[in-house]
Amino acid sequence: MAAELNQLCPRFEKAIELLSKRWTTLIVYRLLDGPRRFMDIEGSLSNLSGKVLSERLKELEEAGIVLRTVYPEKPVRIEYSLTDMGRGLAPLMDDIQGWATRWIKIEQEQS
Repeated sequence: MAAELNQLCPRFEKAIELLSKRWTTLIVYRLLDGPRRFMDIEGSLSNLSGKVLSERLKELEEAGIVLRTVYPEKPVRIEYSLTDMGRGLAPLMDDIQGWATRWIKIEQEQS
């Protein structure tokens, strides 16, 4: 069991480090509905700059969570989608949504 914990903790820590970066989970959440273009993602998340979105998408692509597909059209079309690894986050996102619905209050609800 101790050997299992030694292997689990670094993986868990790495996963939390990746997913806890600002905007990362919201980007993944948006992509759960299917492929999206850069401007669609940026437009659906207010206050997210194009620079940060670009950085996060690159990080998620390098981690194997997001797939970047370039379509050789005029003009070139680029879409981002979740890989199998990324879609594997869907139950986690559902659990967080359920937890948030039950426990997290927003200002309008607190009045």
